[in-house]
Amino acid sequence: MFATLKNAWHIAELRKKILFTLMIIVLFRIGSGIPVPFLDTAKLQEMVQGSGNLFGYLDVLSGGAFAQATIFALSITPYITSSIVIQLLTVAIPALERMAKEGEEGRKRIQKITRYVTVALALLQAFAYYTMVRNQFGAVNYTTGWQSVFAALVIICAFTGGAMLIVYMGERIDEHGIGNGISLILFAGIVSRGPAALRTFWGHMTLNNFNFGSIATVIGMVIVFLALVVAIIIMTNAERRIPVQYAKRVVGRKMYGGQSTFIPIKVNMSGVMPIIFASSLLAIPNTIRLFVHPTPGGFWDSLLGAFNYTTIWYAVLYFVLILAFNYFYVAIQYNPIEMSNNLRNNSGTIPGIRPGRPTSDFIARIISRVTLIGGIFLGLVATLPIILGKLTALNVSLGGTSVIIVVGVALDTFRQLESQMMMRHYKGFLE
Repeated sequence: MFATLKNAWHIAELRKKILFTLMIIVLFRIGSGIPVPFLDTAKLQEMVQGSGNLFGYLDVLSGGAFAQATIFALSITPYITSSIVIQLLTVAIPALERMAKEGEEGRKRIQKITRYVTVALALLQAFAYYTMVRNQFGAVNYTTGWQSVFAALVIICAFTGGAMLIVYMGERIDEHGIGNGISLILFAGIVSRGPAALRTFWGHMTLNNFNFGSIATVIGMVIVFLALVVAIIIMTNAERRIPVQYAKRVVGRKMYGGQSTFIPIKVNMSGVMPIIFASSLLAIPNTIRLFVHPTPGGFWDSLLGAFNYTTIWYAVLYFVLILAFNYFYVAIQYNPIEMSNNLRNNSGTIPGIRPGRPTSDFIARIISRVTLIGGIFLGLVATLPIILGKLTALNVSLGGTSVIIVVGVALDTFRQLESQMMMRHYKGFLE
């Protein structure tokens, strides 16, 4: 990793791209510290107390900007939601599906639609955020008269503008920097939570007067974290290769085909999407609890309390939902029948499997087994912080979702660096 960075730094063009990317990330972190006027940030801390509600989840993704009510409080959540919605609609709406198959031009049109949906979602989320902090927490300084209207406009416009500015910054990284811009901004927000985790560990040891048990707990957590990173790297790169043999074809005086290759099926095909879906769904009951304030000990209090982040019931349901969403996400991304038809149209076959229906059934079985392994892995990673919290009584703020995102973005960025270095190497060789 360090050797890749060192070699890339010696190339002037890559050095400019790295510096541009770092500049955008610094601007993002500066914007994450600029507060929106007319809001009392001290009262907003109540929203993210604990990790069982949607606001705590959004605060992790925004790098703490959500609880501080800064201009980047919404972070990239409107864009992520918009991208997921458009991606799902691409499967359901034939017009979008045709657009997605039109190559680069179709991709640009879908990207434009995604931006429009992002603006609408950002306005909706900003309005909902303002309404919540005004009515539920009394965090808006002006609630009557023309001052309240002006304050509402400023707050909603600031949140919406901040969300769209993040999208613009991410797209500039795509054009002039290194890596995926939106992913890198999400990466920067999550990594910024690292010092808070270190302070938690230090406070745990200080509270226990640095006894053997507290030190052993912290060391054990660090070992588990490093082992988790290694496991995520292995599973991210793991793949099941389906062998493919192409028949020989004679075109004119030349012979084509005859080579052997494979279809790579990634073990973790869906990335963190199943975790995001499951965690967002399970965060809804605790978010409702903040609004309705059920009677302690009553039916609704017991029902909504069952979805508390620290309970075993939550961990079991979380695991099952991740597994289900993993199958759902893979099902809309991969079509075994289409893959089988593409192989047959290109004179390709899987050794020992007849073309047509047997090939599609074979590919479906492979994808199903790989999806099960990937889903179990994602479920274990996502529920690990809950288990560790039960065993150590520590609030593990950097959960499995965050680690998967950080590791995945880092691997993808370094792959892009290596590929660009290789392109320049071959270019110089040919010249």
